[in-house]
Amino acid sequence: MSLPKPVEALWTELQSVRDEVLKEAERLSQRQADWKPSEKDWSVGEVLHHLTIAEIATGKLTTKLTREAQAAGAPARFPADLAVFSALPEAPPGPAEAPPVVWPEYGKPIDDLISTMRATRERSRQSIEKLATVDPRPLVFKHFRLGDLDLAQWWKLQAQHGGIHLAQIRDVKRAPGFPSR
Repeated sequence: MSLPKPVEALWTELQSVRDEVLKEAERLSQRQADWKPSEKDWSVGEVLHHLTIAEIATGKLTTKLTREAQAAGAPARFPADLAVFSALPEAPPGPAEAPPVVWPEYGKPIDDLISTMRATRERSRQSIEKLATVDPRPLVFKHFRLGDLDLAQWWKLQAQHGGIHLAQIRDVKRAPGFPSR
């Protein structure tokens, strides 16, 4: 399916970040995937699981909001005048803690985490294609920290979120004591 330019740009950003995350994780041993710099830090495996859970949740939100829009009689087309998606609101200062619904499990097999992440991205393509058939601006759902976000902003958040956790993965791998295998 051919995507409108802003949706295509968003998809490209999502893919780019995901490719980098996978590149950092693909050759890790289970010991490396489970290692934590400290008790309060997440392991690379936990970060992968968290990113996957969050993306699945955004896919489910896409289904919910697009179904509600269709039921309300919204036109099934992307608006021709929408060239750029709205920016994300500025996050409140200080560290963010993930809500329990996207809290990861520790110790999941790294190969399973990677394959699930890849499968999730394939399903996310279907959600992005749904996004390409609606006006995302009136499709709003409240984020626990950022407030009301429209559907495109939810997907922009996924890309930004992936970038934040990509940096976290790299920090874990550079931390003193990270296992060599």
